[in-house]
Amino acid sequence: MQHYSIDEIKTWDRFYRANFINCLSGFKGATLIGTIGTNKVANLGVFSNLVHLGSDPALIGFINRPREAAPHTIANIESNGMYTMNHIHPSFIQKAHQASAKYIADESEFEATGLGIEWRENCTAPFVAESKIKYAMELVEIIPIRHNGTFFIIGKVLDVYIDKTILASDGYLHLEKANSVCSLGTDGYYATDLLGRFAYAKPGKPIEKI
Repeated sequence: MQHYSIDEIKTWDRFYRANFINCLSGFKGATLIGTIGTNKVANLGVFSNLVHLGSDPALIGFINRPREAAPHTIANIESNGMYTMNHIHPSFIQKAHQASAKYIADESEFEATGLGIEWRENCTAPFVAESKIKYAMELVEIIPIRHNGTFFIIGKVLDVYIDKTILASDGYLHLEKANSVCSLGTDGYYATDLLGRFAYAKPGKPIEKI
């Protein structure tokens, strides 16, 4: 097994180093976050660092890069208070990835990428029409992370729209049936397969498959 110290890693080319570090945390869900600004332009960005924070209340957080690098999503959420999260599927991964480009604030990623825009009742932010799993979010808190200038944005789930065929009788969502993709690093997209579900683990009790 090869060993790399952080001192050695710091000497590497910037983009090589970024790819290496970005891949260390493993596969993550790939999501398009939809927002709208005070200029009434619908914005879309790719995010893969979502975190489940609790089910009651239903809270989900994500990391927004420093403002100078990614200003539109966080500014729109601050001004509007609502946003949407939309799963990515193989049929539109190239369009979804294009949404990571640095468009100006007055240019909509929906129009630039060709992704369909969808409006739903009780939500002032846009959804991705092609997404089979999407949900409306309301801002709860934005926590600055001083160490690197990023922001942890926490929201509560309001309304969920899914393809009902993925919903199991116990509330489990079979995301592989919807072909939701995950990501690795900043530019890799992967398909998923269920390897197994297991009953609640208890000390001294054999593991049971569901």
